[in-house]
Amino acid sequence: MKLENFKGVVTGGASGMGRHFSLALVQAGAHVAAADVNEEGLASLAEEARDLPGKLITFKTDVSNEADVIGLVGGAWEAFGGLNGLVNNAGITRDGLLVKTDRETGLVKGMPLKQWQQVLDVNLTGAFLCTRELVQRVVEKKAGPAVIVNISSISRYGNMGQGNYTAAKAALAADTEVWAKELARYGIRVGCVAPGFTETPMTAAMKPEMLEMMKKSIPLGRAASPGEQFMGVKFIIECDFFTGRTIDIDGGMRL
Repeated sequence: MKLENFKGVVTGGASGMGRHFSLALVQAGAHVAAADVNEEGLASLAEEARDLPGKLITFKTDVSNEADVIGLVGGAWEAFGGLNGLVNNAGITRDGLLVKTDRETGLVKGMPLKQWQQVLDVNLTGAFLCTRELVQRVVEKKAGPAVIVNISSISRYGNMGQGNYTAAKAALAADTEVWAKELARYGIRVGCVAPGFTETPMTAAMKPEMLEMMKKSIPLGRAASPGEQFMGVKFIIECDFFTGRTIDIDGGMRL
């Protein structure tokens, strides 16, 4: 699929990599429905995309909310006269150890269920809901070919203090293979990009010493740019023989 023919949804589109993905697609002539909970970010994104060759519309959406997702996909489908793409980028972190011992009191505390569930709800269930809603319409309308791009993470290999995030991102990479097998008969491809350490507002807010420590763990000695991660997204969209696999873009970093 050529980028200019992409008509799809990008979740988590108001900031970070999702914002870059949305703008890069619209710059290429694509039609993008950017979804996020951040209304202010969506408004500034729409302003930034105003004069670009493609078209961008925005939807305030909590991807963990089924009704929100149904409204998002239905609204975007109607606005664009159909959809043929989705980038499941929305994600959050709520890091913490499974159990932690207080150094002063010796009290052992476990990760609260809410802290675990919030990450699974957004990062995994959100991708499931968005994919299900888009695919159901594509199949019903016989509107293929279409392409789904999941955004996982190298944390899927197991990163201490991120049990919830690791579980969600590992499952998303696994579901990429499952969905690719299930949906190929309908002309729907499913691929996955697993970013390593990437320059985003989140990483920019890190303490300088922590940032340097992270960079030293990367063989290439630096973080990726969002544009370098978009190269993986672009490849999956454009390569019609690619499906069911995950591309690590991590600078050689291993957890």
